[in-house]
Amino acid sequence: MREYLLTLCVTAAVTYLLTGPVRKFAIVAGAMPEIRARDVHREPTPRLGGIAMFFGLCAGLLVADHLQNLNEVFENSNEPRALLSGAAVIWLIGVLDDKFEIDALIKLGGQMIAAGVMVMQGLTILWLPVPGVGSVSLSDQQGTLLTVALVLITINAVNFVDGLDGLAAGMVCIAATAFFLYAYRIWFSYGIESAAPATLFAAILMGMCLGFLPHNMHPARIFMGDSGSMLIGLVLAAGAISITGQVDPDAMNLFAGSERSAVHQTVPVYIPLLLPLTIIAVPAADLILAVVRRTWRGQSPFAADRGHLHHRLLEIGHSHSRAVLIMYFWSALIAFGALAYSVHSASMWIVLVVVALSFVGLVLLLLPRFTPRTPRWMEAFVPPRYRRVREAEPAAAAAGAAAVAEDGAGESAPASSAAPAVRGGGATAIGGRARHTAEGKSAPDHSRV
Repeated sequence: MREYLLTLCVTAAVTYLLTGPVRKFAIVAGAMPEIRARDVHREPTPRLGGIAMFFGLCAGLLVADHLQNLNEVFENSNEPRALLSGAAVIWLIGVLDDKFEIDALIKLGGQMIAAGVMVMQGLTILWLPVPGVGSVSLSDQQGTLLTVALVLITINAVNFVDGLDGLAAGMVCIAATAFFLYAYRIWFSYGIESAAPATLFAAILMGMCLGFLPHNMHPARIFMGDSGSMLIGLVLAAGAISITGQVDPDAMNLFAGSERSAVHQTVPVYIPLLLPLTIIAVPAADLILAVVRRTWRGQSPFAADRGHLHHRLLEIGHSHSRAVLIMYFWSALIAFGALAYSVHSASMWIVLVVVALSFVGLVLLLLPRFTPRTPRWMEAFVPPRYRRVREAEPAAAAAGAAAVAEDGAGESAPASSAAPAVRGGGATAIGGRARHTAEGKSAPDHSRV
């Protein structure tokens, strides 16, 4: 565990330290596209953050290669080299897109090439555990098609969800954390060495995201761009492919005892079929809805719009930060719920906790739909924006406005008697911030009209 943590910290440190110089390079290189209709930021922001993330990946693999225990991963498997080769291809495609905005079909072809490079070097699905059947060996063609499909789905799901500051990096970091715990349990508890590459990939992916997040949180100083979103999607897919298609379920020795106990014990075998989908459940749902929505309108599935889940959260009334945190919550709930169920599949408490947290998530999701009404006795303890408007205040405000109008027309009207006293002295959801005139009296704020 210590060597995995060391690899994670080195990856995070290299990514964090390189992001600042990469930002300056992106500004000089002109990788600051104009604000598009679907964007939510208001100022041009440099891209190419994926450059720092790619060098963080290289640093993590280099450090792991020189550690005593992790060095065995490179000696016994060619998967780390396959990952690096595929990551280099997808990273180059992303850098070109961040600078020149290449066609979507060209990007899709580059993603397929990156997946093919990994397959050629041995990172592919060899067999699948099928419930009720057991381990099913796949032919070369079947394994290649399934591997490429999983890579394409994961990359584009992560790419589609990269629409708010810190959203993609945070969600992938949550997914990588859940995946690391699952893969480490397979490697450590069952002693299966073939699970070590997936564990290493997850640790490096966590470091890449954690190192980039401080620069990408709202308001973001740099975006990861397609060079970053496609890269972390590829690394996530590589870990899922490794743990799903390389680990032999028969090596876990789970098929023992009664039929009922065998069903519960073999849940960790079948979880790899679901875990790669659960850890990207929210991005994958966004991807499917986007394709259906655009196809229904007669548009290309790759045509950009403002119908993504994070856009809808903003339309409901959530702030930028709250929308990101809600997406984090649902990603963590699905990923760690699946992880907990893989450990204790016979426990009903896990299902009840997931259902309860889902209810909490729905309440938080629909919170802007409800108008907060604070009891009278609590108004002294809450900010002014949560206090009720008393019935006398609208009449006093109207009298104050009439007095100001008369005063502007040349008639005398004492402002002190017409203008109501402002409680709290701050901007609220009810009205604007009070301004003070030279005489020390409060005047209404018309700047928000």
